[in-house]
Amino acid sequence: MGKIIVCGASGAFGRATAQALLARCAAEDLVFLSRTPERLGDFASRGAACRHADFDDPASLPAAMAGGERMLLISTARVGTRVGQHRNAVAAAVAAGVRHIAYTSVIAADEPGNPAIVKDDHRATELLIADSGAEWTFFRDSQYAEAVAGPMAIPALAMGVKPDNCGEGKVGFVSRADCVASAVAVLTGTGHANTAYTLTGPQALSIPEAMALASELAGKPIVVDQVDDEAMFAYFDSLGVPRHASDIVPDGPIPWSSDDMVTFGQAIREGYFARLTDHVERLTGQAPRSLRAVMEEFRPQWPA
Repeated sequence: MGKIIVCGASGAFGRATAQALLARCAAEDLVFLSRTPERLGDFASRGAACRHADFDDPASLPAAMAGGERMLLISTARVGTRVGQHRNAVAAAVAAGVRHIAYTSVIAADEPGNPAIVKDDHRATELLIADSGAEWTFFRDSQYAEAVAGPMAIPALAMGVKPDNCGEGKVGFVSRADCVASAVAVLTGTGHANTAYTLTGPQALSIPEAMALASELAGKPIVVDQVDDEAMFAYFDSLGVPRHASDIVPDGPIPWSSDDMVTFGQAIREGYFARLTDHVERLTGQAPRSLRAVMEEFRPQWPA
């Protein structure tokens, strides 16, 4: 059997996937890729192959992909230019003999009415993988519970207020850990070819409900200031967030754009995240974690 490749193994999702695979597979059957493979020394010391791969440098990819049979392509962070990066990775993988590509996509990526511009990159990547000749599995993840328990809750608790354009739209917040476990199940199992899974948590909550939960657990008030899209743009402008992907400074401090986040909120408001599935449990054999459980884990990081 060929090797399992994990792209972006030095990122949060990639490291967690690598650790889980090392617990289930022989290290010599695993290949972990990163632009900074020196950050993967702990995996290399356990016998996994840790290789340099830069999706912006196609010449670096044939050696990186050599010997692989299955690959997890974790979406890169650079909005607006990542489809080209993904195209390079997929082409190199197929040329090297990779037969199955799993990809971390987003919920409702295949729904044309979805206003979240992030879905454009994800759907374009899904299509190029489907057209590559390799078998595919797509993980259409809901919003990560960790993003709510950390980057969203911490400033909201510190300031006591959170501007938001999601209205009362519901989200089936899913733990990143459950998405990792789902990916590992597919990479090490069978019967998942040419299948899309929508990964959600066990409960659909609105952003105001999620912030109320954080407020309850912290014992601190949070006022959710429900604003329209233009006011949300103005808020991000005040933080120095670029409006469009084309305005992002390469390798700068803010790798996302406000039109990405505002349209994400619009998609929540319009119901595109209001989905609950049993796909996490079907893949992993375990019920998905709740937002409350993830928030409890993050409580030590919250402001006193």
